[in-house]
Amino acid sequence: MTLLDAPQFDAARARRRTVIAQSAIGAILLLFAAWWLAASRPVDWPWNWNRYIFGRSAVNKFLGAVEAGDLPRAYGIWVHDKNWRQHPQQYASYPFPRFEDDWSSTSPDNDYGAIRSHKIVEAAHYGSGLLVAILINGRKSGALDLSYDPKSGQLSFAPPGVSLYLGP
Repeated sequence: MTLLDAPQFDAARARRRTVIAQSAIGAILLLFAAWWLAASRPVDWPWNWNRYIFGRSAVNKFLGAVEAGDLPRAYGIWVHDKNWRQHPQQYASYPFPRFEDDWSSTSPDNDYGAIRSHKIVEAAHYGSGLLVAILINGRKSGALDLSYDPKSGQLSFAPPGVSLYLGP
């Protein structure tokens, strides 16, 4: 085949390929925007967005269990182990009785009283994890700061002196 024997230009085929390419690019951008919105619009690199999604989800599940008064299930979410009762010795650093003292509505160590509602107001990348600020029982200040470790899936209290700035 020589240049003089080239096939005829097919305008419909060229148009179809252009529409398919533009649609694919648009779909990718739409999925990217949906992923960013699902991660609660973090100002962070895209490869960290799943950390926000999974961390906020774990905190919501945990506090939902605490609000329902289901402390054994809440502890399972805290340590990221549904079957924690079968091997409680693995969690000797923060055992269930101490967890009950911290999160029970009747505990003197609980600063919030009975936890009836929560609202995640801020989340930020901190070290290799995620730091989440939660307002408990409709408070306007004095957020509870929890830390989420994406490698182990465990929750913990934020390190001493570390908190998220929520503004004036």
